[in-house]
Amino acid sequence: MPVTGRELRSTANGDGTLSLALIDVTLDDPAADEVIVRVEAAPINPSDLGLLLGPADIGSLRTGGTAERPEATFAIPPARMASMTSRLGQSLPVGNEGAGTVVAAGEGAQHLQGKRVGMLGGAMYADYRKLKLRDIVVLPDGASAADGASLFVNPLTALGFVETARMEGHKAIIHTAAASNLGQMLQKICLKDGVPLVNIVRSDEQAKMLRAIGATHALNSGDTDFPAQLVDAIVETGATVAFDAIGGGSLGSDIVQAMEQAASRTMTEYSRYGSNTFKQLYIYGALDLSPTTLNRLSFGFQWSVSGWLLTPFMGKAGADVVGRMRQRVLDELTTTFASHYSRVIGLAEALDPDVLRGYERKATGEKYLIDPTRG
Repeated sequence: MPVTGRELRSTANGDGTLSLALIDVTLDDPAADEVIVRVEAAPINPSDLGLLLGPADIGSLRTGGTAERPEATFAIPPARMASMTSRLGQSLPVGNEGAGTVVAAGEGAQHLQGKRVGMLGGAMYADYRKLKLRDIVVLPDGASAADGASLFVNPLTALGFVETARMEGHKAIIHTAAASNLGQMLQKICLKDGVPLVNIVRSDEQAKMLRAIGATHALNSGDTDFPAQLVDAIVETGATVAFDAIGGGSLGSDIVQAMEQAASRTMTEYSRYGSNTFKQLYIYGALDLSPTTLNRLSFGFQWSVSGWLLTPFMGKAGADVVGRMRQRVLDELTTTFASHYSRVIGLAEALDPDVLRGYERKATGEKYLIDPTRG
């Protein structure tokens, strides 16, 4: 029997606006290798906000619709419209991952009827989602939908950082915005796996929180002696790879410069080309939307700056590595990879102006979870 439910859509329009609305979507009966899942939990990750709100000017928010079917409209600054050309006029579903209960199953999936599963594949901000079996994972007994909602993006990204460092021969890691859910997972992984980690945060409270879960190095970038602290931490750990969630500004450049300063302490003779130590900066986030500034003459010529994204990494790592990573997430779902949410909201509530402004801030410690069953 077909199932009808709401789905949150984001549309960039040719008139320079971005609109959000809930529309009705009807899902046909699942095929033999498919299931229909009632969505019960879907996190709002920064990567989701990139599609949901994209280039919108949040300050221009205008609301409409009804309480049950709210709508939101934003202006897109003219300077950002060029990046929207390929998606103009397209009503795009949002939400990378989630969890819920299987309510209908195809001929080859009847054993999953009633099972609680984690899901990956987009369009999770919805009442129901139809998926191929390859895109779901049965949750361990006793795990809630909230436990399994963030099963993929943050856990696999954190594990991917460690795998990347190993594959490239780095022995220690630097991570920014490190008090995030992802950052806490990375700290726990590195502690278990014996990988030295330098955490960079923005407050003493965040540093204290990371130390409470085992961090040796938790540096506040607001401290006046932060540059010196960073160099000392790099000397102690030997870190030569950094994963930067900030993106904009000069922090990434400052990190590479600190790596070079640490390397220079062991140089026996001067070279106008800098040290022979290779330094890698990966930018994987955009918490700061301003341009990235690189003071390249301050860190020699042995360096690279590039982007890091989970999907291409998994393609490069191969099925065996990814399979091992996914199994570890399941094995440590409520410990190493536990996610914590500051607020649970209904699907319609996601378009409430005050709620929307709250999750758009992307503030550390303020992670939102959508539960469509709440309305």
